[in-house]
Amino acid sequence: MSLIIDGRIQRGECAFDLQEEIFPGEVVAVVGPNGSGKSTLLSVVSGLLRLAGGSLSLDGRCLDSSVDGVYVSPEDRNVGMMFQSLHLVGQLTVVDNVGLALRARGSSRNDARVVAQQHLDAVGAAHLAHRKASELSGGEAQRVALARAIATRPVVLLLDEPLSAIDAESKEPLRAVLEGVLSSFSGIALLVTHDLVDVESLASRSIRLGS
Repeated sequence: MSLIIDGRIQRGECAFDLQEEIFPGEVVAVVGPNGSGKSTLLSVVSGLLRLAGGSLSLDGRCLDSSVDGVYVSPEDRNVGMMFQSLHLVGQLTVVDNVGLALRARGSSRNDARVVAQQHLDAVGAAHLAHRKASELSGGEAQRVALARAIATRPVVLLLDEPLSAIDAESKEPLRAVLEGVLSSFSGIALLVTHDLVDVESLASRSIRLGS
């Protein structure tokens, strides 16, 4: 199994060609200056944005092709994504936030909560389960977003600046949690980051975009 990207990626004035093959067990850091297309790349892999040209495939299955007109929607890609802006639903409890993706795939509310609780425990956030997302600190919200990203047991895990926007005191414990999650993740992980410590401690290799 591998993720093969062979195409043109474009959003607004940002455009670049990329040819990469990424294998299970790899944690690939995506680095580069602001505006180089790091988050745009994750959007293409997740299906939130289409390729401008070329193709994208996972485990031999075409997910996006400008030649054949193939496009597989995000919910059918088995991809988990932790957004930079997190996108937690403030009025919902933490456990229901984590369960949202499971509910979207047909799980009952009770079943989704059981699985969500397991993944909250994995990121050290089980005690937050019944808090409203709007009541969380930055570091707590990051843990919840990470639990939500892995709750569906994705084949591909996309992490967009997972350690940004939190204070220095929270960053090291969260990096340790992320390292534990990634070390046990058997799929393909793409990690967007500006931090060289993240690259050195979390990634097996890197892709540089832009100059």
